[in-house]
Amino acid sequence: MGDDELAELRRRRMAQLQQQAGDQQAMQEELERQQRQKSQIQMILMQVLEPDARERLNTIKLTKPEFAGAVEQQLVALAQSGRLKQKITDAQLKELLRQLAPAKRDYSITRR
Repeated sequence: MGDDELAELRRRRMAQLQQQAGDQQAMQEELERQQRQKSQIQMILMQVLEPDARERLNTIKLTKPEFAGAVEQQLVALAQSGRLKQKITDAQLKELLRQLAPAKRDYSITRR
């Protein structure tokens, strides 16, 4: 192996390591951005939901995370648009959940 080949291998390896470091930094920045966004959403929810309603939403988040995320986004949008005049109670959250919940299919089996 000549000096030129060795230098080329070193250059390639250095470029590869720099690329990996850049990728890791980008991933870290993305994670930090997501964490900031989640904490911002939680702060807004703490301002617009009463404690029992927030507890209900957290319980739903454990069983149906996608649905709870959609509800959270809806609540944040309402809060940011200024359409919420007071904190949402548990009863109001239940009604909102009923409206946003997908319609259940009712199956009936008839035997002949």
